[in-house]
Amino acid sequence: MASFMPETQSALPRAVVEIADQPIVMPDGCRLSARIWMPKDAGENPVPVILEHLPYRKRDGTIVRDSLTHPWMAGQGYACIRVDMRGNGDSEGLMEDEYTAQELQDACDVIAWAVAQPWCSGTAGMMGISWGGFNSLQVAALRPPALKAIITLCSTVDRFADDIHFKGGCLLGENFGWAANMLSYSSRPPDPMLVGDRWREMWLERLEAMPFLATEWISRQTRDGYWKHGSVCEDYRAIEAAVLSIGGWHDGYRNTISHLVENLDAPVKGIVGPWIHKYPHYAGPEPRIGFLQEAKRWWDRWLKGIDNGAENLPAYRAWLMDSVAPARWVDGRPGRWIAEAEWPSPAIIEKTFDLGDGSLGHGRMTHPVPVNSPADCGSQAGEYFPFAYGPELPDEQTPDDARSACFDGDVLGESLDIVGAPKLVIRAVSDRPMAQLAVRLCDLRPDGSSALITMGVLNLTHRRSSEAPDLIVPGEVFEATVTLDQIAYRVPAGHRLRIAVSTACWPFIWPSPERATVTLERGQLALPCRTLRANADECSFEKPVGAAPWRHENLRPSVSTRETETDQATGVVTTVVFNDSGENRDLEHGLISGSTTLERWSIHPDDPLSATAHIRWEQTGGRDGWRTETVAEMEMRCDRDFFFVTGRLVAKEDGEQVFERDWDEKIPRRFV
Repeated sequence: MASFMPETQSALPRAVVEIADQPIVMPDGCRLSARIWMPKDAGENPVPVILEHLPYRKRDGTIVRDSLTHPWMAGQGYACIRVDMRGNGDSEGLMEDEYTAQELQDACDVIAWAVAQPWCSGTAGMMGISWGGFNSLQVAALRPPALKAIITLCSTVDRFADDIHFKGGCLLGENFGWAANMLSYSSRPPDPMLVGDRWREMWLERLEAMPFLATEWISRQTRDGYWKHGSVCEDYRAIEAAVLSIGGWHDGYRNTISHLVENLDAPVKGIVGPWIHKYPHYAGPEPRIGFLQEAKRWWDRWLKGIDNGAENLPAYRAWLMDSVAPARWVDGRPGRWIAEAEWPSPAIIEKTFDLGDGSLGHGRMTHPVPVNSPADCGSQAGEYFPFAYGPELPDEQTPDDARSACFDGDVLGESLDIVGAPKLVIRAVSDRPMAQLAVRLCDLRPDGSSALITMGVLNLTHRRSSEAPDLIVPGEVFEATVTLDQIAYRVPAGHRLRIAVSTACWPFIWPSPERATVTLERGQLALPCRTLRANADECSFEKPVGAAPWRHENLRPSVSTRETETDQATGVVTTVVFNDSGENRDLEHGLISGSTTLERWSIHPDDPLSATAHIRWEQTGGRDGWRTETVAEMEMRCDRDFFFVTGRLVAKEDGEQVFERDWDEKIPRRFV
């Protein structure tokens, strides 16, 4: 596997100092812990502030990327503040949920504190990936006076339609996975070296108040006020700060860039590469880019007022990927950079292809096509947001194609550049009041493989509205539109397109209560195609650089595996995912950290009610002579009317159990 670490730049324009634990006291008295990097001479030559506000532990959780990023930016003349949110890492307070009003207000209060310091010039930016990308947008919509620009990576504008919880009204498997993840992440203690003798009291208080977020997230099955909170698409005009939005084609949050560039009135630019859920100066697959240089240009323009032309960059820059043989992991994706001066682009036109009798683009179907996929269809889809440099990408699609209704196009006489979000409009009938569809656009390669280009899912009870879903009337004709994820992909001459339609996509989405047959009577694919032929890069980026990498000792190497197995006695199909992040010792302060995850997703092909998910997270930490361990274990199953979710959290200090708690929840199913 290739190394994705950027080139180290140790000679920076300004010498940097670090504050390992800067207390920032909120108006209600809660002490947040911040790690700050700034120029040594900031007291004499004040600088703008860049805030990253996260629950992921600045002392160990995000330390790899923090080491590469924040010291480098500080050396360019910025004060970078990395804050542990309430109830996480070394901050006081309690964790309640994601993106709460308190979390966003805390960020505003941190900004107000920072710009009042003598080393600050009075302007602020906010940056982050995933959680930090979300709250950067959300805080921008609150318009704190000093916030002039943000950089948001791998984020969303709509928490219901395009987040880790639901998609197309379907319950994502990763909703449950993320609830287990956060139960584990937030269960770890603060560092006694920073918080002193109160560490155990803070830890036990944190554990006692730990929210079981699975209940909240699974129970909110329609797009209600809970999801609208923090969804900046509710009022794009609220954002006045300049926005740089970045994402990756192999990430679950690939649609946001287009939405922001299309809808914001504020200055906005977008970049999409071939990356997984990582910052693009150390992301894979290749090519990586000089993200820090791009960020510096953005901050220089909007926080320092330097006339560097950042506002004149192309509105939308994207990596147009070439076709490659499908694999669970690839080190690089060949292709080229394309650049659009405006977005939506006049260079992109819509081509339509009718679904025919097994064909695509050869007239309408003359015979209805029933779709009734086995419940285990979908095993080749890959992870919602791949994070490890390992087996998490979509695999060869042929096994799932065989369990779907497929419509194949002609061999292409010339290449086709797909740039945007394809849509499939269908006319259909269902024999059950609840059903779902997964639509995959595939590249049929001359070597016989089927490579996923992009996909979309739809809970058919949400075909008209996700705020007020309604049951399907069995036997009654309905129309629906399935919007596939944004993509930039070149289908070469000699290849064919395939639309594959299934009624299951496990474990990507949770199955409907009954195995439904959805009969397609008509369908039309709308494909966004770029008319300008890009034979070479239309824009370029500097090479990836960073500050000195994290100084640590590896105590246990990282491992990622993924397997699908069938029990020959019962017929149950189980996908087993194992991720060991390894264990490491920080060579500066000695803190040890490590984690392992084991996921088991089981289902019988003939019984959607057999769906079961079991996840076990283990976190280890401490120092020599003092060790802590937490184990979070959760299971989810269902019947026709309810989801059943159990959880258990155990904490140990030096091998002795100091805390345990169990949850047992029964959640009504409503249109899911």
